[in-house]
Amino acid sequence: MTHQYDFLVIGSGIAGMSFALKVAGKGKVAIICKTSLEEANTYFAQGGIASVTAPFDDFEKHIEDTLIAGDFLSDAKVVEKVVREAPVQIEELIRWGVDFDKDEQGNFDLHKEGGHSEFRILHHKDTTGAEIQTSLIRRVRNHPNIDVYDYHFAIEILTQHHLGEKVTRHTESIECYGAYILDEHTELIHTFLSKVTMIATGGIGSIYQITTNPLVATGDGIAMVYRAKGLVKDMEFVQFHPTALYNPKERPSFLITEAMRGYGGILKTKNGKPFMQKYDARESLAPRDIVARAIDTEMKNLGDDFVYLDVTHKEAEETKKHFPNIYEKCLSEGIDITKDFIPVAPAAHYLCGGIVVDQDAHTSINRLYAAGECSCTGLHGANRLASNSLIEAIVYADSAAKHAKQFINQYDFNKQIPPWNDEGTSLPEEMVLITQSVKEVGMIMSNYVGIVRSDLRLNRALVRLEILFRETENLFARSTVSRDICELRNIINVGYLVIKQAMERKESRGLHYTIDYPHKQ
Repeated sequence: MTHQYDFLVIGSGIAGMSFALKVAGKGKVAIICKTSLEEANTYFAQGGIASVTAPFDDFEKHIEDTLIAGDFLSDAKVVEKVVREAPVQIEELIRWGVDFDKDEQGNFDLHKEGGHSEFRILHHKDTTGAEIQTSLIRRVRNHPNIDVYDYHFAIEILTQHHLGEKVTRHTESIECYGAYILDEHTELIHTFLSKVTMIATGGIGSIYQITTNPLVATGDGIAMVYRAKGLVKDMEFVQFHPTALYNPKERPSFLITEAMRGYGGILKTKNGKPFMQKYDARESLAPRDIVARAIDTEMKNLGDDFVYLDVTHKEAEETKKHFPNIYEKCLSEGIDITKDFIPVAPAAHYLCGGIVVDQDAHTSINRLYAAGECSCTGLHGANRLASNSLIEAIVYADSAAKHAKQFINQYDFNKQIPPWNDEGTSLPEEMVLITQSVKEVGMIMSNYVGIVRSDLRLNRALVRLEILFRETENLFARSTVSRDICELRNIINVGYLVIKQAMERKESRGLHYTIDYPHKQ
């Protein structure tokens, strides 16, 4: 079956849904969501969204903090764009129904997180992402021009390749015409044709064994664009959140927000001794890459699986008020955070690289945009400043919407895309082959491409991943398409990109730390 839409949005976080809302007045929109609208990285963002809103703060401070955190690999023009456009986007979120916490005087109750020089993090208790996501969902579900396709999975984006034309990474006029989409309930593959396509598929956390990301974060958009010969960069910069709740039985790991360290939480070893003073003058409020490496070093030196985060010195009722979700979660695991230390360990959390986009969120493929974590705007550089990701997503969704609406009438549906060809395929005989390969990818990436890297580890990871790549491509060629086989294919593609681009960077910079090149070039 073939569907035609003016705008096709693949992904349902803040980037995808805000883009859909911003373009829906210009044409029909389809949102493709591989589970439900609630299951997106946005929903699980606890800490908040960064924007200059207080009189004691200013744009220059936020710009400088971002550049410092990014180890000066950020694009200064992009940083200025996002910081200066942030307040307007915050106002729009509020108009859309997002309820940010305020103090008794009616001003925003701002948090301060690692790497920020001022209190500028707007939040809704410790469930900011969920507040934003649910507010956007209400508007999306009620918009007459937006159709939501729950439990649909994007297999490939459509380009000239599907018309029988040869496409290379150097082809100047690659165009996107939509995507092949799998209906997970009927197992039928539909052709979605679109004038404009937005990739907003989120992160890659599930390529690692231990991650704070929902397990749908398998890098689908990045893998699809890479296979379509689009540009992808900075994949070596994977941010590990320093403080995920240590619980080996749970995947994904539960996030202990950085705001808890901004609130006064102190990192301690298992014997109760603070240690961050050995690594950075900012101690527990140092940027995430420094804190994650410090925790990793302490764990390895002491042979421990976790360290502690201590907020027991803070007033109990105040802690419960600020972090109700964390309090309840930890209590369910037998930990009263007002009395007990919280066991934490680093977990794969955020990708700073991704699909290359310009300041209009346009990719190297014509008619194709990308926003949110799957994109590489240049904002984060070598390391993301805390709470800059949600604001980046909506600023770039806004830029994409403005740009796409200017050109939408120049595009048409005159390309004759053939239906998906699954002739000669059959269901995989043993699903265990897929599930076991997924586990192997997680082990390879966690063991060899984690917080601390080396040439030896990266080479070993590449050799092992290439074996899985060949096995999976053979399996994909003869198997009936399923979400499972596609996700496996995608995490292998993405893992390969992380490894290859890590091997190409002959220095330690931000989130990429290698013992073979410990200094910045």
